Amino acid sequence: MSLRDIAATLAEAPTLLQVAKEIQPRPLDTCDSLAARMERTTERFPNRTAVIFEGKTLTWRELNAHANRYAADLRARGLVRGDAVSLIMQNRIEFLTSLLALNKLGIIAALINTNLTGRALIHCLKITDSRMCIFGEECLEAVAQVKDEEGLALIERWLYVADAMKESCPDWASDLEQASATQDSNNPPDTGHNTLADIALYIYTSGTTGLPKASVISNRRFLISAALSYKGGLKCKEHDRIYLCLPLYHGTGLFLGVGASFATGAAMFIRRKFSGSNFLREVREHKTTCFIYIGELCRYLLTIKALPDDHSNPLKSIMGNGLRPDVWHEFKSRYGIKRIAEFYGSSEGNVGFVNMLNKDCTVGTTSIPMALVEYKVDTDEITRDANGYCIAVADRQPGLLLGQITKDTAFEGYTSEDETEKKIMRDVFKKGDAWFNTGDLMKTVDVGFSLGFRHYQFVDRVGDTYRWKSENVSTNEVGEIINGHKQIDFCNVYGVEISKADGKAGMAALVLAEGVKELDVSSFSAYINEHLPSYAQPVFLRIQPEMDTTGTFKMVKGDLRKENYDLEQINEPVYVLKPRSKTYERLDTEFAAILRAGDGGY
Repeated sequence: MSLRDIAATLAEAPTLLQVAKEIQPRPLDTCDSLAARMERTTERFPNRTAVIFEGKTLTWRELNAHANRYAADLRARGLVRGDAVSLIMQNRIEFLTSLLALNKLGIIAALINTNLTGRALIHCLKITDSRMCIFGEECLEAVAQVKDEEGLALIERWLYVADAMKESCPDWASDLEQASATQDSNNPPDTGHNTLADIALYIYTSGTTGLPKASVISNRRFLISAALSYKGGLKCKEHDRIYLCLPLYHGTGLFLGVGASFATGAAMFIRRKFSGSNFLREVREHKTTCFIYIGELCRYLLTIKALPDDHSNPLKSIMGNGLRPDVWHEFKSRYGIKRIAEFYGSSEGNVGFVNMLNKDCTVGTTSIPMALVEYKVDTDEITRDANGYCIAVADRQPGLLLGQITKDTAFEGYTSEDETEKKIMRDVFKKGDAWFNTGDLMKTVDVGFSLGFRHYQFVDRVGDTYRWKSENVSTNEVGEIINGHKQIDFCNVYGVEISKADGKAGMAALVLAEGVKELDVSSFSAYINEHLPSYAQPVFLRIQPEMDTTGTFKMVKGDLRKENYDLEQINEPVYVLKPRSKTYERLDTEFAAILRAGDGGY
């Protein structure tokens, strides 16, 4: 433990105090919301830049006025507090104005993944009982294909927002931008009535079968997440600029980036999608000081040819999740990053960690009541003692992370009560207690001098879920889809590691149906492409004569994970879906060697 380490840690102590003050529980009937914060920011910095997007710049006054016109139009259409409205739009200024308009009126914004089509899109529109749907021109084709489905009869109006102006507003929709142009641009009185308890958003979990769950996000949770960012993570103020390229229908970019901006006045540089080749040029051109990341983006930026001056840029602090320890130091050094605020959390969860002391290779610490309990990875079971209670793990040992459910750490759950209950464990340490099961393994780590706070590191997803391409993949859901192919009798899905790739790639051990001697690779590949999104498609297939199960007929995954796609350990056929390919092919020793070297392109 060096004096420099001690001094650097002590310098961060005020940050902890500021964050503690900011997130201190307040009565749930307190009037506050995302839109209220933004209105106060507009009063403070009306003429400062709020957002930069594709060559267009808006001040806070302009952005707020735009949102107010949308809000006035939406109120005139009969929407009232507590209604839900689906929002399907790529990252752009109109996404922000739509989000703000809804929040100003106390209307719940259901933020739908813009990549969804067909059955998955219908499901997301249905489960929130949305009265209306605001959609961008860029999503017109997907919306047009489902709008007449019987299950969407509750949607009263479809509100169109132009984008590239290649398509005109269809006759079955209303042009929101055009209709709102003459509406009142003053702040609506509704904003002042929004409380911390009010539901602000529905954020959808990653749906591997295209059937996501809608997580309930209150104004309280949104504001706490934003505070953790602008006070404890990015530590940004009005003179900062935040680089945002993550999809804003997900919590990471929205809570940590947009939330921090609306609360502090820091400007946002927004991109529709991440571009590695343009990243550093845009950071320099627009003088962005902060960056919201996921680990996969950082890993990709390290694959770009290094230049001697990569470190010469205005970035000072970055915040996100999934930055692996083996990437951390190289990324920090190459791009001259002074502060990495890795965090851990989920849209629906009640427990989170933030690296506020700027320690390396940790998700930081938490003040939320939580526990790490013993978990048998091979059998996918929680260990219980003689009394049936969970057992806390020893220090620095991996354990299943549970977040205690209390009045101040509520589990807001999903729109479905059944799905909410599935995530709750009861009678964990004593009769009557309740805990949120994160499904993640964590462990404590030594980070040197840390003011007495324990620090943690993410270890892995457990059981029936793994993480790939920054999405959570349900092995059960993928398995159900695969079992629907006519040649498959049964399958066992699990995650395996690929060298230098983020997360775990999907692998499916398949037992062919009776009478089927060989997998029809062409038919199976087409089936997978049709029924599973790209991130949920297994990268590897393994054909087995029979499936190993436990005495209670639970599928055994431990040995399969250890053997992964190692051809020296497996005598059965193994297939691989190579990057940018649509068809599986036999895995040979040459490509297996490429994978071991970390050069497979994943």
